[in-house]
Amino acid sequence: MDDVVLELRGMCRSFGALKATDDVSLTLRHGEVHALIGPNGAGKSTLMGLISGRTTPDAGSVWLAGQDITGLSVAQRARLGLARSFQVSSLIPEYSALRNVMLALQAGEGHSYRFLRPVVFDRTLQRVGRDILDRVGLAARASVDAAFLSHGERRLLEIAVALAMKPQCFLLDEPMAGLGVEGTARLITFLQGLKQQAPILLVEHDMDAVFRLADRISVLVYGRIIASGTVAEIRANPLVRAAYLGEESTQ
Repeated sequence: MDDVVLELRGMCRSFGALKATDDVSLTLRHGEVHALIGPNGAGKSTLMGLISGRTTPDAGSVWLAGQDITGLSVAQRARLGLARSFQVSSLIPEYSALRNVMLALQAGEGHSYRFLRPVVFDRTLQRVGRDILDRVGLAARASVDAAFLSHGERRLLEIAVALAMKPQCFLLDEPMAGLGVEGTARLITFLQGLKQQAPILLVEHDMDAVFRLADRISVLVYGRIIASGTVAEIRANPLVRAAYLGEESTQ
């Protein structure tokens, strides 16, 4: 499967008697958005932690571009191109949006953060940083400290930070949260283009956004994937409707 960028093989993780992740296998392919959905408590956050390296599996493996990265740290995985929004790099509240992106650009080039001060005057780095902020709709907020951005703007800035690190794939965890109707529509359009640069594994509760974005959907319930397929296949799956979509339609 030459088109597979990210692959999980038989991932398992328990917390005491609770099986938070129960033999989960899935793939993320070039040029796609693969959405992971499920009710609260299904194990989505645990699975994202296993992929990003924040949580250690009891069994199974994670592969990125054909390389087994199961034993690598969060930072090592990020350097190899695994970018997780809202986790890949914590925003520095007292730094401007532009400066936060410039930090990520430096990291992506292998430079230490301690060299940031002289590099903030690098016009090329500033131009690239401003271009990235423009792509996510934050060009006008470049000089605003992260601490003074709105909740939705901070989420967009996290995506800009992830983008600056030139990832092989994105792990996006609830990117629509706090954006509102206009912000969500703008982000959906942006992500539809972004997947051509690097595929996206998306965890999202906004089912309208999921159905508009996803090329494939996997449904997680009680730590297990109960179904995986296209939007049409998932919509028509009676097991999925009973376990999750029926619940969503009543909210």
